[in-house]
Amino acid sequence: MAAGPRPGRLVLVVVLLTCCAVLVLGYANKARCTGPTFDGDGRSTAFAERQDAQVCYSDVQALWLGREVDQHVFPYVHGALSANGTLVGGSLEYPVLTGLLIWVAALGAHTDAGFLLATALLLAPFGLLTAWLLARMTRWRALLFTATPPLVLYAVQNWELPVVASSVLAVWLVSCWRVPLRRRAVVASVVLGVGFCLKLYPGAFVVPLALLVLTGGVGGRELPGHVRRFDVRGALAVVGAAGATVVAVNLPFALVGPEGWWASFRFQGLRKADLSTNSIWYWGLRPIVDSSGSSSGSDAYQRVVSVASPTLVLLAFAAAAALGWRRYRREGTYPWLAVSAAMLCGFLLLHQVHSPQYTLWLLPFLVLLRVRWPLVVAYLVADLAMEVGIFRYFELGLREQVRPGATALVPGSGAGLLDQLTPAAVLLGVWGRAALLVVLFVVFLRSTPVGPVEPALTRSPR
Repeated sequence: MAAGPRPGRLVLVVVLLTCCAVLVLGYANKARCTGPTFDGDGRSTAFAERQDAQVCYSDVQALWLGREVDQHVFPYVHGALSANGTLVGGSLEYPVLTGLLIWVAALGAHTDAGFLLATALLLAPFGLLTAWLLARMTRWRALLFTATPPLVLYAVQNWELPVVASSVLAVWLVSCWRVPLRRRAVVASVVLGVGFCLKLYPGAFVVPLALLVLTGGVGGRELPGHVRRFDVRGALAVVGAAGATVVAVNLPFALVGPEGWWASFRFQGLRKADLSTNSIWYWGLRPIVDSSGSSSGSDAYQRVVSVASPTLVLLAFAAAAALGWRRYRREGTYPWLAVSAAMLCGFLLLHQVHSPQYTLWLLPFLVLLRVRWPLVVAYLVADLAMEVGIFRYFELGLREQVRPGATALVPGSGAGLLDQLTPAAVLLGVWGRAALLVVLFVVFLRSTPVGPVEPALTRSPR
């Protein structure tokens, strides 16, 4: 498998060493919440005390209890969603491949500290693969992924690195593999299908990839005096390959344990847009339409979000694809990477859940596409404010005994400077990040790739 122009060894060595160092720092940051003593279930006795105050919370450590991970139950097969909305019997709130990774990491662990360490070791190769691919395509710009706060903050906060690696690998296949476009795209769509089985969002990128194949790749617009010939068969092959991959991965679980497999989807469908989701819906819509004081909002508020959020996400996807088509008509090449990035911005902005670690999804696009540095820095600052602010907010709320449903937090007179700044940091994180996602949606659609667009062999066979 040949690839595009190779970066110097120095670039690869520096990027990979930096990635290794930052992954270690990321693990050490989360490990501050573990041990040294544990209760009978293997839970660190100081976890509840430290997770917010020291900003070392991770979903990895939290999930050690409550989903039977500590009991090494094979995921989904014997699971279910209980009447009170709790996942039981090994079902998890993640797609099946992430569930398998969680099960593998827990096999040899007997405490949440061991589970965190095993997870960090399991995820590290995916982080290194992502860094290597980005360095191959963008050289020194890959340091934006390996040497900035998000990788420290989120490498072991959840199971994002495998899905990020799948997205970047798909881009590398399309951009650098020297085989006909249709073959490249079909293999990349299989990778995106695998990504869908990890965290869903890469599945959206199949649509712009299919449109790239449909229009013939780089320079695919018809020449003067020629009739445009769309590669419909190639586009359908891209969509079909991704769909077949998703079916092949999920079908064994759906057949053997249909209730446990479907429970993860039902759980996400029932999830409420409350304070823990960090979304514009909670901070923007809820104060307007809901005065119940409930931490999760009124039923009316939740019904609005359950309809408005997915509808607007789909409209954002359609708008990105349509604007990409306008650019194709103007320039002759469908900008699949730019459209994919814009789609992700629409999802992050409008979905009812916006966990801080989702920044790892966006970060590779800031590396791969030409975005002005002030905009990149502004997003990283807003993200850092959100990550630190929201956990300090939780800690301050506990100390001030603020009711769970409060949407505003006013520190007491004895609060220190950090406590006084916490509410402002949360607001900066929520609304600064939201405003920047709107800007990035537009900027991405106008941007060009930093690295290779396609290898020399560009056209699909007819």
